[in-house]
Amino acid sequence: MRWVGRIIGVLAVLIGIVWLLQGLNILGGSGMSGQIIFAVIGAVVAVVGVALVAFSLRPRKA
Repeated sequence: MRWVGRIIGVLAVLIGIVWLLQGLNILGGSGMSGQIIFAVIGAVVAVVGVALVAFSLRPRKA
C-alpha cells in the first residue's frame, strides 16, 4: 500500500505548486491569482507532499 502514499504525495506536490504559482500571480486565470494566502497554502501542501513521498519510499523494517 506504499504506492498509495506515493500517488497522494505526488498529487499534493503538483497541486501545491499550482496553488503557489497562482498565489504569486505567475499562473493567472483564477480567483486565487495574486492572493498571497494561496501561495503560502500551496507551499505547505507541496512540502507535505514531498514528506509523504519520502516517507513512502523508506525501506520497511523487518
